[in-house]
Amino acid sequence: MATLRGCHFPEDLYYLVEKHVWVKPLAGGLVRVGLTPAAYKQLRNTLVAIRVRQRSVGQEIEQGKSVAMVESLKYNGALTAPFTGVLVRGNDQVEANPDLASADPYDAGWIVEMRPVDWEAARAGLLTGAAALAAYRQLLEAEKISCE
Repeated sequence: MATLRGCHFPEDLYYLVEKHVWVKPLAGGLVRVGLTPAAYKQLRNTLVAIRVRQRSVGQEIEQGKSVAMVESLKYNGALTAPFTGVLVRGNDQVEANPDLASADPYDAGWIVEMRPVDWEAARAGLLTGAAALAAYRQLLEAEKISCE
């Protein structure tokens, strides 16, 4: 796991850096999606709710469309789908306790699971490894984001 400006980033995940979204492939063609510690830091630790769009479960969601809503004391916005895919389920534990998402973002704090329509095309639009870290380093410095 790499640490950039105090924020942790597993190098084996895929990232949509500009949206602070991580993606983890699972068995059976599913992927987990969540937000990075940098996203939660921008919320200034005032997270109050994460709500998965329950009416969309089982539906195909186009890339860039909302799969969940993230609410803090200073921000309300969408967690957008990093690729086109079927929304399989949301993390009930995160909906019940949104602090879990910021406390353990890469494990228990995942937000949704999706089944990409075309994983090869989906991952081509994401960054991983050294390329993801380089892009994240640049973004964190440009936006003056630090998790320390």
